[in-house]
Order: sequence, then structure tokens, then C-alpha cells
Amino acid sequence: MAPTIYFVRHGETDWNAEGRLQGQRDTSLNDRGRRQADEVGRFLPDLVPGFAELDYVASPLSRTRETMERLRAAAGLPVDDFRRDERLREVSFGIWEGMTWKEVRSRDNAGAAARDKDRFGFMPRNGESYVMVVERLRPFIVDITRDTLVVSHGGVARALLTMLTDLSTAEAPSVPIWQGRVLVFRDGAAHWTPES
Repeated sequence: MAPTIYFVRHGETDWNAEGRLQGQRDTSLNDRGRRQADEVGRFLPDLVPGFAELDYVASPLSRTRETMERLRAAAGLPVDDFRRDERLREVSFGIWEGMTWKEVRSRDNAGAAARDKDRFGFMPRNGESYVMVVERLRPFIVDITRDTLVVSHGGVARALLTMLTDLSTAEAPSVPIWQGRVLVFRDGAAHWTPES
């Protein structure tokens, strides 16, 4: 049986609130994002028996590291006792990073139209496609040997959904990835906890 992955998207940032594409830009949590991280840490002991024995790993970006630190503190765990893994970085939106979707459509309408036709395979200039993120994540998944809590990004979650469940590459880019909740990957399926 494959290990269970408890996936946490980083808490909210000002760019999330503004609808800006962050990608690999190193943005910080806002106050709401800090509260979301704390909340996950408070319900973690009830969600996962033996939560202290999980492997904990995060994307190296500031918003994911702070989310991990805050959730661990709220769960009563040593704040900095987790691994960082470059493979968990968000999908790069290249030249689109920092823009809203409205700005993307205004400044690069041809690129936006191409993405609309193939959201999983499209790669913005100087960026990545979800297909590339899947390839980046394959060795990470192979390396997981025990139940693991991952703090990463929405694009990474969508890639994992196509890798670890039967969700199609056509469906995955439209799946909402919630902040302040946990997406549990277990036995070829995924579900959100706590339920909203």
C-alpha cells in the first residue's frame, strides 16, 4: 500500500487576494494566510493519529515555509523540523507572473487563447506546463516511503491529482485547491478534510 500524502496548500498571500499569478515569485503570507496555517495545525492532531511521526516536507518558497512553520507550531511540533524540496515549487508562469488573468488576456491574448485550448500542456514564455511539473514530481513521489505531510502550491496539487487519482489532465486545471484545508491522497483517491 502506498503511503498517504496529506497535502496543504500554502496560506493566502496578498497576490492570492488580488488574483495575481505568483508562480515561483517569492511572496509572503498575509494575515489571513497566517490564520489558515494556524488552523490546519490545530486540527492536524485530530486528523492524523500519530501526526508527529509523519515526514514533513515543503516547497522552499517563503509562503510554503511559513505555512509549514506555523502549522507545526500550532500542532505543538518543533517549528523548523521539516525538509525543503525544490521539486515542490509552484508551476512557473514565466512572463505572466505578477499579472492578473485580466492583464494576461490584455497583454498576451494569443498566449491566453492557446492556454485555453490546452491548459495542462501549455507553457507560457519562460515558464512551465503542468506536464513539466508532473515530470518534476515523479521522482519526488517515488522517494516517499512513509505517510507524509506536504506544504506546496495549487499547481503542484493539480499535477498530483492527475498522478495519484483518475482525474484527467483536462479536468485538473479547473479543480479548486483550497487554502486552510488538507487534501488527503490515499489508495488512488483524494478528498478534502475538514469537509466544508
